Amino acid sequence: MDHDFINHSQCLLIYHVILVTKYRHKILDMIDVCSIMKEVEKQSDFVILEQESDLDHIHLMIKHAPKYSPSSLVRRLKMLSTSIAWKLHKDTLKKYYWKKKILWSNGFFMTTVGNASIETIRKYIQEQ
Repeated sequence: MDHDFINHSQCLLIYHVILVTKYRHKILDMIDVCSIMKEVEKQSDFVILEQESDLDHIHLMIKHAPKYSPSSLVRRLKMLSTSIAWKLHKDTLKKYYWKKKILWSNGFFMTTVGNASIETIRKYIQEQ
């Protein structure tokens, strides 16, 4: 895996992120969340190396330079994906979230790939 070079620094930061839908509604297949995340990636400065979604959650493996904190990365993922999802699938989402334009639960799971090999994490995500 190639390292990122920023100013006089070299880094390789890869995160495994899991986002869960609000109230665990099983809707991600209805809104094609993987395409939405690819659109978020185009508007951001990180790379989604791998992603796989179930009906109520999504796993992402993200390569990210240390310009922003990990929580800022997740905040951006949630904010942009929610906005795009509501623009594309307003009628579907209104059936489940009728008070506010939300999609994700408040929390998230994030870990660095660190001790496990990237291929191990990639295989785990693909098998979800």
